[in-house]
Amino acid sequence: MRGMSNAALPPVGAPDDRTVVPVFFLSDSTGISAEIMGNALLIQFPELSFDRTLVPFIATVEMAREVVAQLDEAMAAARAGTAAAPLVFCTAVVDEVRAELFRTTAPVIDLFGMHMARVEELLGVRGLREARRLHGVGDVRRYNDRMAAVEFAIEHDDGQTFRAIERADVILLAPSRCGKTPTAMYLALQHGLFVANYPLVDEDLESTDLPRPVREHAAKCFGLSTTVTRLARVRQERRPNSRYASEAQCRFELRQAAAMYDRHRLPTIDTSSSSVEEIAAVVLQTLKRTRPGTRRPASGTPGGNP
Repeated sequence: MRGMSNAALPPVGAPDDRTVVPVFFLSDSTGISAEIMGNALLIQFPELSFDRTLVPFIATVEMAREVVAQLDEAMAAARAGTAAAPLVFCTAVVDEVRAELFRTTAPVIDLFGMHMARVEELLGVRGLREARRLHGVGDVRRYNDRMAAVEFAIEHDDGQTFRAIERADVILLAPSRCGKTPTAMYLALQHGLFVANYPLVDEDLESTDLPRPVREHAAKCFGLSTTVTRLARVRQERRPNSRYASEAQCRFELRQAAAMYDRHRLPTIDTSSSSVEEIAAVVLQTLKRTRPGTRRPASGTPGGNP
């Protein structure tokens, strides 16, 4: 089992010199998995700066050779002392492409090989090792489910329509700029959930009653919140020096929204310091715990290909 090829990375210097480390994400498919797994590791080094390059769809040996030339050039700069050594994350699955990529002189972290070999060992079967397998014919149903969910999220963004709102798996409620739209789109695209989102405006916040369009669907509602400071800052970028962006208005809306969530015992998520992935994970775990009957997408790994 091969986890990392070639020599270890040379040190990049003291944390305060802000050395920029070149990072390459390589894949013979979309590269989504390489980015996700690689970035999950890089985030543990906040004192360093990274220059990230995604190289997807390395479909042939010839293309792999071009990538190797690029990596070797970066490695030569590191040896000359003009740049930090590159860091390479690879999820290529096709044997011929992988073999060519590993000819580089740059260190390569083989995210596919280090796990695939172990899975094959445990199952006693060699995997197909085909690029883009997850979007093959066998995954058409799940793909179509996710595309339908995306269309639903777009149609039901910011309360644009309430047509077929009963089909929603989740309804997100929040004052403007609390993260409703990105969360809805992520849940749709990555998990195939039908998500509507509704903006709480002044008229809705005059009482703690749920807004009439979603009142019959309280069991599907989630409340999003944030801090006054963050909300004011985000709104200031959109409408500078407006009442909409004032701390007083933000405080009023968040306070009234919280009262509404409390009255109806809605699951509430603070988005002020959470990524969209973290917010989505909380929604999914809450659904699993409290609403086990929620429609789930067809089986498959969310997020697409290696």
